[in-house]
Amino acid sequence: MSFKQKFLSAITLAFAFAAFTTVGMAQETQRQDGSVQKQGKFGKGGGFGKGMRGGKGMRGGMGMRGLQQLNLSDTQKEQIRGIMQANRTQNQGTHEEFRQIMQTRRSGGTLTAEQESRLQVIRQQMRQNAELNKQQIMALLTLEQRTQLEQIREQKRQKMQERKQNRGIRQSSQSEIN
Repeated sequence: MSFKQKFLSAITLAFAFAAFTTVGMAQETQRQDGSVQKQGKFGKGGGFGKGMRGGKGMRGGMGMRGLQQLNLSDTQKEQIRGIMQANRTQNQGTHEEFRQIMQTRRSGGTLTAEQESRLQVIRQQMRQNAELNKQQIMALLTLEQRTQLEQIREQKRQKMQERKQNRGIRQSSQSEIN
């Protein structure tokens, strides 16, 4: 291969690489309210996992997954957002305290008896708040939407059960091989 052919091949390869990498780079999109949102290759959140936890969709957290699949009216969506926002602001200090205690535990530190008992109290409060939040949201849904939500939950339970069974089968076959 001549020097000229090698040079042209290298330039072509560099150009192709540059063209393909720009497609995968983050893009900016303009929202209706005028703010700019980065959109990366993993979705609207701009990073891996943000769509699941950091997004502002109707995903809920407190056992309310599946709301996004319901045909909610705009009024229902606004009311649900209001309930979730009120719960979030009301419990912000509790969540921060919980994070700090858990960070201590994760970093290898030992918790005092007082911290352990406070952790239990915080967990109980979080469960109660989540249940109250869930009840308020369920009260907004129509009978048809509640039925549909229960069907979605049942489907997810079945899928989880199938995954557990498949995992057990794989693990038992792995132990037989070894």
